[in-house]
Amino acid sequence: MTKPIAVIIGVGSGLSASLARILAPQYDLVLAARSIEKLGDLAQETGATRVATDASDPASMAALFDGLKSAPRVAIYNPSSRVRGPINELDPEQVRQAIEITAFGSFLMGQAAVQKMLGNDLVEGRKGTILFTGASAGVKGFANSASFAMGKFAQRGLAQSMARELHPKGIHVAWVNIDGGIRNPDRSERLDGDTPDSMLNPDAIAKAYLQLINQDRSAWSDELVLRPWVENF
Repeated sequence: MTKPIAVIIGVGSGLSASLARILAPQYDLVLAARSIEKLGDLAQETGATRVATDASDPASMAALFDGLKSAPRVAIYNPSSRVRGPINELDPEQVRQAIEITAFGSFLMGQAAVQKMLGNDLVEGRKGTILFTGASAGVKGFANSASFAMGKFAQRGLAQSMARELHPKGIHVAWVNIDGGIRNPDRSERLDGDTPDSMLNPDAIAKAYLQLINQDRSAWSDELVLRPWVENF
């Protein structure tokens, strides 16, 4: 049988790689990133197709979804960008670019995915699932991180609006608040010997995404908060 298609946008070596691995047994994967050369090993491991995509460019996003063999059943948006610094010193152009990647890119993917998913048949009460990777910055703005807060607040609002519009049409939309640091094998991480699980395990996050994808529509979540057990509330 032909596998349904899952699109993951903003693929690297961390969470998105874990998502690809957990979805690969059930889905025909399409991995999209600005630079796809680094995705060779992951694509071979998961049998995925790689597509070079500028997530903040409407034409590039449209080309990604128009090039799919069939309408996707799952679409996940991971890219985000930030410019750190005092508000009075931020470069407006850099801030604009950061917001375009985090917020406008989310809209572009959401729109393109919905346009395709609406044509899907209902399977177990759904036509498709759209997930946005959020952050605690979408709930509370931090000092010297205005661009990230603006982008994530906008992304969260988009997801809420889409959920209310699309859940009755069979498309499950949810925003996932990653409220803590994620381990990444390509970066040197701070690991506390007394609290070895102080950073979120990307494989554990991926399992939570899969649970969202498989949720019964009688109890769909539109927002999920994931945080390490040692995080201060």
